[in-house]
Amino acid sequence: MAEQRADRRDDGRAGPPDGADPQVREVPQEEARAWEALVATARRTVADGLVVGTSGNVSVRIGDTVLVTPSGVPYDRLTPADLTAVALDGRQVRGTLVPTSELPLHLAVYRHTDARAVVHTHAVHATAVSTLVPELPVIHYMTAALGGPVRVAPYATYGTEALAENMLRALDGRSGCLLQNHGTVTYGATLDQAYDRTAQLEWMCRLWLTASSVPGLTPSLLSTDQLADVTERLKGYGQRG
Repeated sequence: MAEQRADRRDDGRAGPPDGADPQVREVPQEEARAWEALVATARRTVADGLVVGTSGNVSVRIGDTVLVTPSGVPYDRLTPADLTAVALDGRQVRGTLVPTSELPLHLAVYRHTDARAVVHTHAVHATAVSTLVPELPVIHYMTAALGGPVRVAPYATYGTEALAENMLRALDGRSGCLLQNHGTVTYGATLDQAYDRTAQLEWMCRLWLTASSVPGLTPSLLSTDQLADVTERLKGYGQRG
């Protein structure tokens, strides 16, 4: 994305010309590339209808540094100079923009899982399901890709430690969950994986809502044994090199 190009210098770092804020000027190439990918993912959540305005947030972990989308800034306005990062204790280490209000949620995932990227959205079908059931019914075998039946974390005010704690319980053994009357959280080893899990979760919620809406009929669900079989098959899924 041309608009996110950062100036390169002889020391191998990326950043704007001398005289700019030092937190912005001294940006390692790895972080600059990660920020570019993070912004692209955040923009994708809007383009794919998973987020309206600035209602969601995205983060990626580089070592012990977490790059996060800033609070209240439209994703199409983000530039390399807007890079925002915190330490695992929440202390801001890069940038001048205020990090997302859901920072406790993101940091909780990194502290308690092996996540390298987190995507949080307010996807409409997933949010609708979160108001109806305590767990998404096993409507499709891709449930196995998230570790099992997707739980709904009880409601708590956004941006609070209470919400983060509820989310962690719902994520136990899973790579994604629903937040009651709120939205979704998924994580992965990469931004692409975290995003793909979000998209799959939203699709499954839409599928269940669609099937459940047919008068007089009840959708069939997968059994525990059927889901276990898929879980084993998915271990060998994809290309091997």
